[in-house]
Amino acid sequence: MKNTIRQVFHSPKFVAGFAIFVAILLVMFIYPLINPGNPLEQIGVGTFAKPGTYISLYDAAKTNTQTLRLPEAADNRIAARLSMDDRVEMINWFGTMNISVEGLDINDTDALIELWNQNYDPSARPEGMTSAKINYYKRLNNSIAELSASDTISIADYDEEGNLAVTKTISDTDYVNTKDVANVKTLPLGTDNFGRDVLKELVSATGTSIRIGLIAGIVATLIGLTFGLLAGYLGGVVDDIIMFVTNIFTVIPSFVLLILITYSLGQEQRGAAIVAIVIGLTSWTWTARSVRSQVISLRNRDHVNLSKLSGHSLIRIVVMDILPYIASYVVMAFILQVSSGILAEAQLSLLGLGPKTTQVPTLGLMMNWAMLYSAHTNGSWWAYFPVILVITLISFSLNLMNTGLDQVFNPTLRD
Repeated sequence: MKNTIRQVFHSPKFVAGFAIFVAILLVMFIYPLINPGNPLEQIGVGTFAKPGTYISLYDAAKTNTQTLRLPEAADNRIAARLSMDDRVEMINWFGTMNISVEGLDINDTDALIELWNQNYDPSARPEGMTSAKINYYKRLNNSIAELSASDTISIADYDEEGNLAVTKTISDTDYVNTKDVANVKTLPLGTDNFGRDVLKELVSATGTSIRIGLIAGIVATLIGLTFGLLAGYLGGVVDDIIMFVTNIFTVIPSFVLLILITYSLGQEQRGAAIVAIVIGLTSWTWTARSVRSQVISLRNRDHVNLSKLSGHSLIRIVVMDILPYIASYVVMAFILQVSSGILAEAQLSLLGLGPKTTQVPTLGLMMNWAMLYSAHTNGSWWAYFPVILVITLISFSLNLMNTGLDQVFNPTLRD
């Protein structure tokens, strides 16, 4: 056993896949300790908040400020507020007024605004331009003028006599230290369409999907192993019956059968464990056929015949004399079943047939939510791309581990 384990961990592919999978598991266990709470808790009212650090404006206004005169603060402020659409419209206005923009970089905010201030005429009425577009340019000009001017913000509150009075003024050179602000929230992956922390949700969903894959893998492997051992060792009528059942499941596409079963269960009955069991019940056929082939090549070996002559029971012969010789193959089949179980859950959830949505998140459910609320069309990449990346990493690590084991135990692949 020690020698076998040593050989396995000398396989670069297995070690790489194992390291990736363990890293995912460590994040899955450690992150909830750092950021505890319900992963489905709605912390945002709006949808798809961008990744970043958010501070309470109310608390920031009440926090003591420091005056900092940063040389590029005004430029950065203007560049952030002037959207790409506004910049394009400014270029279009220059073209309408026959003003040369040769050599002008649309991302050069200072040069763009300087050219605008030199040439824009609010009284101009270009031929063919609608009133709505003219009013848009006026509003844009007022916004640029407002951004360019140094200004202050006044905070007012009611005094003891009920009169509204200014209590504090904030200028564009006032800054607060985020450590002094009472409420600061960092969202590395922003929020989803329901205003939930995507990273916390992703970690929880990863754990749920791996559990689904493990349960599905155990169920499929046990069924396939049992049928394969019995069919391969006993042969005859038993083999014919088992292979008849196996062929029926093989002819019917397993995913179609999976869809029909999960749909018939209903939303309220589809917990994560139930979905995993259903996946396992529909994905055992190729394991059974492969194990049967392996057992057929072993059932007439000398040590098996010796056990038969010794009067050993069927269970003892199968467990003690045949199973150890195919143990490595069973482990590899189990790893592939886990990987396919995770992918099957993701496919089901994308179709709206995944686990009950109010209980636990899964990677497939997160993809389903992102698709339903058009995250892929409105640029909210953080709602779906990390999910795709995690599914890819899990599948890649498991398949890499399987390839490494195959190189260790398959004589034809050894160097």
